[in-house]
Amino acid sequence: MGYQLNEDQALIAEAARSFSDKQLKPNAARWEEEKSLDRSTLRQMAELGFAGLYVRDDVGGSALSRLDAALVFEQLARGCVSTAAFVSIHNMCAWMIDAFGADDLRKRFLPDVTRMQKIISYCLTEPNAGSDAAGLQTTAKMDGDSHYVLNGSKSFISGGGFSDLYLVMARTGGDGPKGVSAFVVENGAPGLSFGKNEKKMGWQAQPTAQVIMEDCRVPAANRIGPEGSGFKFAMMGLDGGRLNISACSLGAASEALERATLYSKDRKQFGKPIADFQATQFKLADMATDLEAGRALLYEAARRLDTKEPDATKFCAMAKRYVTDTGFRIANDALQIHGGYGYLADYEIERIVRDLRVHQILEGMN
Repeated sequence: MGYQLNEDQALIAEAARSFSDKQLKPNAARWEEEKSLDRSTLRQMAELGFAGLYVRDDVGGSALSRLDAALVFEQLARGCVSTAAFVSIHNMCAWMIDAFGADDLRKRFLPDVTRMQKIISYCLTEPNAGSDAAGLQTTAKMDGDSHYVLNGSKSFISGGGFSDLYLVMARTGGDGPKGVSAFVVENGAPGLSFGKNEKKMGWQAQPTAQVIMEDCRVPAANRIGPEGSGFKFAMMGLDGGRLNISACSLGAASEALERATLYSKDRKQFGKPIADFQATQFKLADMATDLEAGRALLYEAARRLDTKEPDATKFCAMAKRYVTDTGFRIANDALQIHGGYGYLADYEIERIVRDLRVHQILEGMN
C-alpha cells in the first residue's frame, strides 16, 4: 500500500486545514463548555463544499471521492473533533439520500442539506439493537396510501433535538435485515419528540439524545428507495462512515502528536528539555510511525471504496479498527508526555483524548 496526493487533493486538504486552524481550533473549548454546535460555523463549512462532499453536484454537492472526504475530515478534526465528527455524520446521511433516494426526494431535501440550511442526523441504534442493527424494533406501518406511522425510539443520536431532519431505519416487514426500510423524518413531524441531552465523556460540543417516535406520521414519499432496502443502505453507508470517523481520529492524533512534540522541546526537567531524553524520543518516534501506518491503511481503504473493489468493505472495517485504536493511543501518549499539565483543560490534550474514546465504539464497535 502507498499513497500520493495529487495537486487537487493537496489543495482540498490545505483549504480544510486553513478553515480548521482559523475557525474551529480557537472555538473548540468554548463550544464544549457551552455544549452547543455553532450553526453559523457549520454553514461556513457548507460554503466550502464540506456538507455534501460525495453528493452529486446537481443538488449542490461537491461530487468528490471518499479519499477527498477523508482528507477533509482529517484536517477538520485537528481543530475540533466533535464538530468534524458531526459533519461526517451529516455527510453520510446526505450521500444515502443522494445515492438511493428518488429524484423528487433528492431535489426536495439535498439543496438545503448541502448548504447546511437543514442539518440531518442518522438514526439506526436502538436501546436493544446496537451492533445487532438487523434486530431493530422501530416499526413503520402504512396508513392509507400516502403515509407511514412510525413507532419506536433511537438511542445515542448525534444532533437529537438539534437537527432538522432524521434519517430513520424502521421495520416495514418481518424479522431480520430484509424487513428494514429507510425514511427521512422532518423535525416537527406529529409524534416526533426527543429525550434529554445525554451527559457524555467526550463529544460535548454536539448534543446527543434519544429520538422518540409515537404514532409519528411520515409521508410515504419520504421513504428512501424501495421497502426492505434500508438495512443494505445502512451497511453501505457505514463503509464511508467508518472511513470518516477514522479520518477524524487520524487528524486529532496528528494534532496531539504535534502539540506533544512542541511541548517536549519547551518543558525542562533535570536541566534540559525532555525532548533530549531518549525515552521521550523513542515514544515520539513510535507515535509518528503508528500515525503514518494508520494514514496509509485509511487512504488505501478509501481508494478501494472509490474504485468499488470487492474487498472495500473489509478494508473500511480494518481501517476503522486500526486507526481509531491507534489514534486514541497516540492522543493518550501525548497527554502522558505533557505530564500533569496534560490533565488540565488549558492544554486541550485531555479534550482530544476524551473525544477520541468513543471512536472505538461507534460506527461498529472495535
